[in-house]
Amino acid sequence: MAASPPPPSGPLSYGTSGVDYGRIDPLKIAAQRAALATGARLDGHGFSEVSASRGESAFVVDVGPFYLASIVECLGSKALVADAMAELTGASAYADIAQDTIAMAVNDLITVGATPLVVQAYWAAGGSDWFDDAQRSAALVAGWQRACELCGVAWGGGETPALAGIVEHGRVDLAASCTGIVSPKPRLTLGEHLAPGDAIVLLASSGIHANGVSLARQVAERLPRGYLTPVSDSPVPIGFGEALLVPTMLYAPVTEALFRAGIRVRYAVNVTGHGWRKLMRHRADLTYRIQRLPEVPAVLKFLQREAGLDARGAYATFNMGAGFAVFVPPEDAERTVAVARKAGVESWIAGSVEAGPRRVVIEPLDVEYAGDELGVRL
Repeated sequence: MAASPPPPSGPLSYGTSGVDYGRIDPLKIAAQRAALATGARLDGHGFSEVSASRGESAFVVDVGPFYLASIVECLGSKALVADAMAELTGASAYADIAQDTIAMAVNDLITVGATPLVVQAYWAAGGSDWFDDAQRSAALVAGWQRACELCGVAWGGGETPALAGIVEHGRVDLAASCTGIVSPKPRLTLGEHLAPGDAIVLLASSGIHANGVSLARQVAERLPRGYLTPVSDSPVPIGFGEALLVPTMLYAPVTEALFRAGIRVRYAVNVTGHGWRKLMRHRADLTYRIQRLPEVPAVLKFLQREAGLDARGAYATFNMGAGFAVFVPPEDAERTVAVARKAGVESWIAGSVEAGPRRVVIEPLDVEYAGDELGVRL
């Protein structure tokens, strides 16, 4: 077998890790155009698509008395970190990465105002022998069930294919789909009322979540102790691999609490791939001005330094302490923070929406992202 090429010695980026959104996003746009032509087929069933949901984080269908929303997402390469840490420590992190997988789907679904109802599992292994590890399999099942309980969703079923020759031997590809309900209908959150003056409330992340992991793996390759390297910025001693495996925050309890409190969420964003550029996901010509930053988790400070990323690169790649954003009328901002904190998630008023060109302006860092730097929708 040919030896793997050595990791780059200079500054790293998502592109050097093999993930280049500039090459991926055009396919997403092409797929959205093709999918758009299929929406009329719902008419024959007495339903209709909500066209404004095209390009959002979840697709919405009008079924009459309420809306249905759906999404499918995969974990990505975080399972490789779990596998590496199992070899180093003997401990399985599959219960935690089960939560990561569900969070990738559920945190997208709730951006449109949906209450998650049902999660389906997709666990594709590189061969049937992957399932022989009883401890790992039990951890995956237990973690999946626990995450469903935390989100208040039913686990409907799933698929466990053995894909030798497609998935690498000894590996697994984890994914989840989620279906939810938007009821009552005015709860739908697609940004149609988003306006200058609205407050931007950011919800804290628990760490890297499940985005930017390919770059983190590349950083580990050039650390003298790899995943066992201490995260020097952490107030509590923790190794790099352990810090990467802290599970993704689940934000459904917050969005449900906001609805019960009568807070009018005008738009919401799951801060995943593309980092803080995602704050301008809505297609409207609006400027999102950030004036207050969160405390950056120690693992992300460590990653930024070891990868040689400047602030612009780091905030375009990682969540940098903010895993979710809600946009609310200014008079609801303080109450939004209070509700989120009561639900167990730290939050803060970070800035506001302004009239102007579509862009994100992070004032404390003197960083700006123009609208054409986020190409995820038509």
